[in-house]
Amino acid sequence: MKSFSLEQYEIHNDEVYRNLSVPELYEIALRREKGTAMSDTGALLVYSGKKTGRSPKDKRIVRHPDSESNIDWGDINIGLDEHTFMINRERAIDFLNSREMVFVVDAFAGWDPKYRLKVRVICTRAYHALFMQNMLILPSKEELENFGEPDYVIFNGGVFPANRYTSQMTSTTSIDLHLERKEFVILGTEYAGEMKKGIFSIMNYLMPLEKVLPMHCSANVGENGDVTILFGLSGTGKTTLSADPKRKLIGDDEHCWTEEGVFNIEGGCYAKAIDLSQEKEPEIFNAIRFGTILENVVYNKESREVDYHDTSITQNTRASYPIHFMSNIQTPCMAGHPKNIIFLTADAFGVLPPVSELTPHQASYHFISGYTAKVAGTEMGIKEPQATFSACFGAAFMMWHPNTYAKLLADKISKHHVKAWLVNTGWTGGSFGTGSRIKLAYTRAILDAIHSGALNEVEYVKEERFGLKIPTHCPGVPDQVLHPRNTWADKNAYDKTMNRLVELFQANFTKFEKKVHSEICEVGPK
Repeated sequence: MKSFSLEQYEIHNDEVYRNLSVPELYEIALRREKGTAMSDTGALLVYSGKKTGRSPKDKRIVRHPDSESNIDWGDINIGLDEHTFMINRERAIDFLNSREMVFVVDAFAGWDPKYRLKVRVICTRAYHALFMQNMLILPSKEELENFGEPDYVIFNGGVFPANRYTSQMTSTTSIDLHLERKEFVILGTEYAGEMKKGIFSIMNYLMPLEKVLPMHCSANVGENGDVTILFGLSGTGKTTLSADPKRKLIGDDEHCWTEEGVFNIEGGCYAKAIDLSQEKEPEIFNAIRFGTILENVVYNKESREVDYHDTSITQNTRASYPIHFMSNIQTPCMAGHPKNIIFLTADAFGVLPPVSELTPHQASYHFISGYTAKVAGTEMGIKEPQATFSACFGAAFMMWHPNTYAKLLADKISKHHVKAWLVNTGWTGGSFGTGSRIKLAYTRAILDAIHSGALNEVEYVKEERFGLKIPTHCPGVPDQVLHPRNTWADKNAYDKTMNRLVELFQANFTKFEKKVHSEICEVGPK
């Protein structure tokens, strides 16, 4: 291991190691990081400390004249002044200087060389270094030798807390982005996903400046080069459905759509591990091997066998692995323009159809809405589904106003004659508690019919409230299932539930109406 110099950042540590091999990172993590172990399949078992998920309320963006007018300030994009950023940066660097060993990862974000970023990650945990080597695109030996200065630097001092008495701090956690300095500082959280999503936020700011659409979506490609992108919030099946044995995986989470086509931002996958099984998700299950990180899972201390059903640490258990651990992938992770766009929703109210075709304006409306519904939890008094809206299916990472991304999407749909679909992977025959989850086999049959063009050959009927075009037939799916109202025993209950969902959609969209074209507003539910 040869030490690397970080003197330009005033980091004077004698043991700075750059792009270590996987075995080296394993050895260091197992020897030095408390609670780290190796699973029976060879994955690295790690704990992320107190934080087992992102801390969105602690994310800050420096207000600067060069970028201030572009950012959609509010509860998601919270401003920070330059002075406070420098205080937090100094705190992170002081902490890095206090460590016996520091790790550097130099790698790329973006498979398309025209748009990729050179990213440098500076951190103190071998787990964090391996995570980012999995999630970014590692340079070849020659590319690493000629890497030069990075475009963006992440200072991960997350083991050390922010000073909560510092101005504008809300806790001991602070995640701060300075676009003009091209720096990202993490304090007070060891959750590795903050680094991954920090890079995504940066791409979400930079790409629209080049008329490129960044997307929180999965993507795959068929034998004939037909690309499908799948948008969807957590629990809708975005990762599961993109891992299609009949199609090559481009990526499971973050992509960009350029004038040439689609490219994956990442070099790896970050899959949810809750209830993972070989039967349901064989591609992901088989990727859990040497080089994979398993975060916050429970395992047998003797056999090291993982219990994927045990969520006593967190429900947000995760697996991070290089994309080449999947057996059926498109490499390089790039392809042409999409033929189909699919908006996935898990409608726990049970009133949206399993599949419907969208007009371009409806596609913009549902993209801006970003709807799914979570089932009632264990909290007392919660008896009905909870609607969740996340603009552009990734509001937490969108730097511009949602309409900026919606306009880019609408332009590209129009230019490339893309078909858009709304696919409900949620409930049928009633809401959660009365109805049942739509069978995965039906959803897969729907996607097969979209890809084969079978849904272009059938008749459609119009659903009045959302104005959706519903096919009367789909191979592999019972006709009755295609029309939600037909599956409900109590039609009055269906109508009341539909009214409730319409009201929720309308209430959510009021915050966008001033900046969204009237033609998009008009296609909302009535």
